[in-house]
Amino acid sequence: MCGRTSLFAAQSTIERRFDAEFATGYEERYNISPKQDLHVIHDETPQTITSDEWGFVPTWAESPDTGPRPINARVETVSENRLFRDAFESRRALVLADGYYEWAGDRGGKQPYRITRPDDELFAMAGLWSRWEGANQPLSTVTILTTEATARLESIHDRMPVVLDRSAERSWLDGDPETAQDLLETPEPMLQAREISTLVNDPTNDSPAVVEPVGGETGQTDLGNYGAD
Repeated sequence: MCGRTSLFAAQSTIERRFDAEFATGYEERYNISPKQDLHVIHDETPQTITSDEWGFVPTWAESPDTGPRPINARVETVSENRLFRDAFESRRALVLADGYYEWAGDRGGKQPYRITRPDDELFAMAGLWSRWEGANQPLSTVTILTTEATARLESIHDRMPVVLDRSAERSWLDGDPETAQDLLETPEPMLQAREISTLVNDPTNDSPAVVEPVGGETGQTDLGNYGAD
């Protein structure tokens, strides 16, 4: 699964990387958790970086406060799942990040890891967005697609987000459902995992200290880089 992310690169760097501009203010975030805002690019406005609340509310929901608010959608069932199938057809998103977090080990003593591209390069995760039209201001929400972890990563967790190759990002937004499904089945870019401190466990900790490696000079685990196996 993917239940915590970060995005703290400079605003100008993000805008250049994704060829899009922020629609609202940007704030560096080191520890983004569900029900907080993620920065995303919608298929209908590919030149704009907007903010969606993390936790999907389908357009037909009676209320955001009733029913599930899934933060992840499984690639194996997303095109048929009633919650997501309309969004998969026509409301795809890029979820922008420079890292995400996962935990390994037994309950009560889990070790957190920060997972990034080499050199902490920015990347986009495959997402689906929805706009719930309520009595008050419309609520825009998003979920992140997940897939089976690679052989090297499954020692941390058996699921991982779909990290799109840079060359596939626009196709994810613009392609037909068949093209989109194919993109979900292609190998993900190379990633690396580093042990970090348990500061990340508390969502209220949102500072550079969260991402500092532990366990040595680099903090990189013996997983090294991992990609498709």
